[in-house]
Amino acid sequence: MNNQTTIEKMKQMRLHAMAETYHQNLNTPAYQDYTMDQFLALLVDNEWDDRQNRKVKSLIAKAKFKAQASVENVDYSHPRSLDRNLFDRLASLDFIKRNENIIITGPTGSGKSYLAQALGVQACKMLYKTFYFNMTRLIDEISLAKLQGNYLAFLKKLQNAQLLILDDFGLTAIDRTQRRALLDIVEHKYDEASIIFTSQIPVENWHELIGENTIADAILDRIVYSSHRIELNGDSMRKNKLLK
Repeated sequence: MNNQTTIEKMKQMRLHAMAETYHQNLNTPAYQDYTMDQFLALLVDNEWDDRQNRKVKSLIAKAKFKAQASVENVDYSHPRSLDRNLFDRLASLDFIKRNENIIITGPTGSGKSYLAQALGVQACKMLYKTFYFNMTRLIDEISLAKLQGNYLAFLKKLQNAQLLILDDFGLTAIDRTQRRALLDIVEHKYDEASIIFTSQIPVENWHELIGENTIADAILDRIVYSSHRIELNGDSMRKNKLLK
């Protein structure tokens, strides 16, 4: 048997990690100590791990996060009323399995976006398809999609995500077109997937913010009552870091 031919065949079948593992182990004394079953398991495990890692990297890239956030690096020392037990439970991602939402509110600089994106990255690591949008960018993309006649395709793209993160909700005025689009998104996600909202605006003011009572009622009915709530307070974390 020609080992180089075997390696080339693996590469042609796109078993790159398996080929690399096979090549490396042929040149080590430990190779002789493996049974056939053990060596085959080693090859398959390394190929599996490599493919999983590539999937995670692809999901994170497609999510378009703006920060390199992680649940392991969340700061619990800053006094902002972040319940560690609650956040740890949310980081288990059971809320995605149950198609529940999360609302994170608090003043600017309290770390809302970081927490949302940390959960988003964790979702990608668990192979949940995730999209992150700052509300300004979402509104721009909706406007562009409508202009180009791709609005339904854009909605379908959002529908395919198991987790949608909408950051800085309420910072910009919501007009009639955006209100309708938000209802479309929420309706398609309701009881089918999860949404994380972050906002500086307290939830009790969202009805007025959205406007048009009937649509506001429909949106909030689908968001608020199936949501976990994180309400942050305290001084800006960014300001404190600069002072330090």
